[in-house]
Amino acid sequence: MKKFYKKLIIFDLDGVLIDSKKNMEISWQEVQKNHNIKKIKFEDYFKQIGKPFKEILKSIGIKKNYNKIEKTYKIASIKNIDKIKYYKGALKTLKKLRSNNIDLCIVTSKDQHRTKKILKKNIKLFKYIECDDGKLKGKPNPDKIYNIINKTNYNKRDILFVGYTYIDYLTAKNSNIDFMYIKDGYGKNFNYKNKSKNISDLQKKLLN
Repeated sequence: MKKFYKKLIIFDLDGVLIDSKKNMEISWQEVQKNHNIKKIKFEDYFKQIGKPFKEILKSIGIKKNYNKIEKTYKIASIKNIDKIKYYKGALKTLKKLRSNNIDLCIVTSKDQHRTKKILKKNIKLFKYIECDDGKLKGKPNPDKIYNIINKTNYNKRDILFVGYTYIDYLTAKNSNIDFMYIKDGYGKNFNYKNKSKNISDLQKKLLN
């Protein structure tokens, strides 16, 4: 891929910067146990990640108790926050990008409370973080990207969105900004011209 320079990079969180699959699986098991929906397996839930939580529930056939299910899931997720790990080289890459005066942001379907607990002191690496707040529409709607653009005042051609799913790609497309596909994320593989094997490979494409 041809190397190119960007002034602002927006990252998805899960599957790009962090590996949270085990945390999600444990949290979904709590949902199954507490809400008597054992027939809907974790694999069914996992195929839909990237969407807002309630949209996932609708997609897998759950028709009620959205708020109660979400509360159960979030409590379990926070209880098992230690199961979430940064991908190898992720923090090193983020710090390297910042040292080259590239602004960093996050757009995630996670809520603000869990996002802060995951990022901890590393939250200072990011200029803005757009979480699921129940106000702006989630991916693939471009509202959260537009909110960042309005805050930073960057030209769209200077912005890159980094994700691992087709939903992430659609989010970038709907926002009219460039997209980088991370192949080693846990999304379903799809063919896209701008791709990196992992987060460390992304740094090479942007800075070398």
